Amino acid sequence: MWQIILAAGWPIWPLIIASVVALAIIGERAFALRESTVAPPNLLPEVQAWLNKGGVTKETISRLEQHSLLGQVFASALSNAKNSREITKEAIEETGRAVAHSLEKYLSTLGTIATVAPLLGLLGTVIGMVELFGAFTSTGHDIAQFARGISVALYNTAAGIVVAVPAMIAYRYFRSKVDDLLVGMEQQAIKLVEIIHGERK
Repeated sequence: MWQIILAAGWPIWPLIIASVVALAIIGERAFALRESTVAPPNLLPEVQAWLNKGGVTKETISRLEQHSLLGQVFASALSNAKNSREITKEAIEETGRAVAHSLEKYLSTLGTIATVAPLLGLLGTVIGMVELFGAFTSTGHDIAQFARGISVALYNTAAGIVVAVPAMIAYRYFRSKVDDLLVGMEQQAIKLVEIIHGERK
């Protein structure tokens, strides 16, 4: 591996850094976007049970806020339970925007890496081609420099693609997962509003 890095030259280092950052983001988002952590399916029945037992206290709301992102949305709804349906929905929407921002954390960076990696590979290719043509002089040509120019060009082209493809796949997957989580949370929040205002049992 070290021989490949040496053969690829200095242009490979930005791609190595980008790949490390992409792997870190993929690992962090895979852990953070678990449904059991973001929107536990049993949370709404629990909240409904608390309401049926006589309401929700400040301690319960505080515990909900610490529970999960869906818990934050529910806590916002319960804090405004005595207000009109419209005010309750507005409070949920405000909290929902903050939750959406939290779910999308680092995804823009991952998308940027997926877009920029091929360009970094292309930069390495151009640098390799410059070295390659520099091997030809009026007195002849340098075989070692010619071979190095080819290796720099090819290794960087390949590295750019190798970094970009998984990063783009992961970016698309996490974007889709965030959208699914937000839709599910919105549906549960609507159900909670209907329960609070007596429109659903």
